[in-house]
Amino acid sequence: MYFVYILLCDKDFFYVGLSDNLEERLQDHTSGYSPYTRRFSEIELVHSERYPKRSQAERREKQIKGWSKAKKKALIGGDREKLRELSKSKS
Repeated sequence: MYFVYILLCDKDFFYVGLSDNLEERLQDHTSGYSPYTRRFSEIELVHSERYPKRSQAERREKQIKGWSKAKKKALIGGDREKLRELSKSKS
């Protein structure tokens, strides 16, 4: 099983990642092992999705990484209407 996840860092920045062991990867982020998240003092898991195949997770991770902050917030908040609206506004 593979996980695509979103972390909220210092209540302002999003980090999107992929792992086959979400618990261990979160520990990496909070312990300072991960180079990007090491600079943040607060790290919170705000969203995760699971996929049976790594290729599926990789596609989804890439998709979410390409999204705006507003679109990521809509996904995290479960606001499907806003997510659709934001998807239509970007061609």
